[in-house]
Amino acid sequence: MDTLTKYRQIVQKILQEYSDQKPAYGNIEVETIFDTERDHYQIVHVGWEGQDWVHSCIIHIDIKGGKIWLQWNGTEDDIAANLVAAEVPKDDIVLGFQSPFMRQFTEYAVS
Repeated sequence: MDTLTKYRQIVQKILQEYSDQKPAYGNIEVETIFDTERDHYQIVHVGWEGQDWVHSCIIHIDIKGGKIWLQWNGTEDDIAANLVAAEVPKDDIVLGFQSPFMRQFTEYAVS
């Protein structure tokens, strides 16, 4: 199996596990968005909490340039550690939500 296919499967498996966790409050739907043509993957919460409309990206991951870019992590979990546990090398993970300058101080890839 080539690396891109493997990374797609890993990302989708991790996000599927998070999509099974429905918020305990409100009338919130959990949407799993897999754009496998352009390699964009998201978990989005949509719905109502009381009188407030909720529309929030919980996790956003892209695959580009042969690396997994963690663009946003709105959970309390360490998604990058989950990727490493799934045997993705740290030098193939980019913390996109960190500034390019700050990435050099992480254990992960700069770009």
